[in-house]
Amino acid sequence: MAEPVVVQPLDDGAWWRVTMGGSKGNVLDAALMDALAGVFERARETPAVRAIVLEGAGAHFSYGASVTEHLPDQVARMLARFRGLVHTVLDSGVVVLAAVRGQCLGGGLELACLAHRIFATPDARLGQPEIVLGVFPPLASVLLPERIRRGHAEDLCLTGRSVTGEDARAMGLVDELIAGDPAEAALAWAREHLAAKSASSLRRAVRAVRAGLDRRLRADLPALERLYLDDLMRTHDAVEGLQAFLDRRPPAWSHR
Repeated sequence: MAEPVVVQPLDDGAWWRVTMGGSKGNVLDAALMDALAGVFERARETPAVRAIVLEGAGAHFSYGASVTEHLPDQVARMLARFRGLVHTVLDSGVVVLAAVRGQCLGGGLELACLAHRIFATPDARLGQPEIVLGVFPPLASVLLPERIRRGHAEDLCLTGRSVTGEDARAMGLVDELIAGDPAEAALAWAREHLAAKSASSLRRAVRAVRAGLDRRLRADLPALERLYLDDLMRTHDAVEGLQAFLDRRPPAWSHR
């Protein structure tokens, strides 16, 4: 099996090109989340790093978090691990640029939304399909209204539909459409806009501009996780939707 994460330092370590892998569709399972957290922890302790370009191995960014790890016996650990990753990304202080090809779904889109800029191909597919499985995305419930207007955020979270890179650009979810390699475009943007900046000053600017988001996430995520664990996961339909996906059959909703 491939390594969960490959890190390629560029331009004397000013940029790290970080490629997620380890499984088909770069599923955000425990191994990948732990590996990503380790990368951002190292970046925090490496003063020369100005930006991380985050991409998926192969044709896709990420199919999202592991559905198996959403089941009742694992979901609390999964949510805690993902929350830890989120705070590690924010605490790193580095600029994050997401390069999106193919599918960018669920936890994959939540991770991309932590980036300061998203570069995507026109035919990429971005979405929050959790409701199709009978659950909801805690992190996206906070992040998406921050990044795009509430109406678009509610559309994605309540319908579970995916949109193309072009549609995502129109709603403000994607910052730049790239016909070629979005990771190379992200690196070109970093070299043009960040190379002449002080790395230490950039880190403080990152923390300053995201201070409000950091406070909201620390306040809201635990409450949303309690709603997920103590309420949603006690319903029939949440477990049914997840199990039906794993069984590759239509869910039999009881609406309770």
